[in-house]
Amino acid sequence: MNHQVPDLSAIHEFLLCETPDAWVEAALAEPEMMLIDHANCEKKAAGTALNLMFRYLDNFDLLNKMSRLAREELRHFEQVIAIMKKRGIKYPHVTASRYAAGLREQVRGAEPGRLVDTLICGAIIEARSCERFAKIAPRLDDELQKFYLSLLKSEARHFRDYLTLAQKVTDEDIEARVQELLEIEKNLIESADQDFRFHSGVPSLA
Repeated sequence: MNHQVPDLSAIHEFLLCETPDAWVEAALAEPEMMLIDHANCEKKAAGTALNLMFRYLDNFDLLNKMSRLAREELRHFEQVIAIMKKRGIKYPHVTASRYAAGLREQVRGAEPGRLVDTLICGAIIEARSCERFAKIAPRLDDELQKFYLSLLKSEARHFRDYLTLAQKVTDEDIEARVQELLEIEKNLIESADQDFRFHSGVPSLA
């Protein structure tokens, strides 16, 4: 059964590359790990939003957006672990991919650059998640296909919210910085990764 896919043209225009087909094949070969790491991604996204809420108390727009985002990410986490439980998939500790760490290594230490970069990285991660959900959904069973397509609208909104907040916290145009971080993201997506994860790059043959 095919479910309707929302317009993701803004996501595709934003990202500098598509997810390689080799990642999709790796995900289909490791469906349990895909769900386990997806759960981790939702949990980490909620944690990032909460951390921003604790750190930036003077930004009411950010506080409201991050509060809503954290709730949505935790709801998605609950949905993923419900699917895992239904399918008898255990939830072990697994190492994180280098993706998010590779982006966050670029975050500047001084404000407002620190907040600007953190928000841009959030936008990029949400955009990539959205792109991957859409790319793999047609290859999944009906339950997972429906679930992954249901996430697209909120992930796309999160991407826009992060970018809007990033521009609001600085007087400088953020476009050049966005492009710098997108180039790094493209390299992370297109380079080899030994372990499959939700945001891993091209599976290594080693």
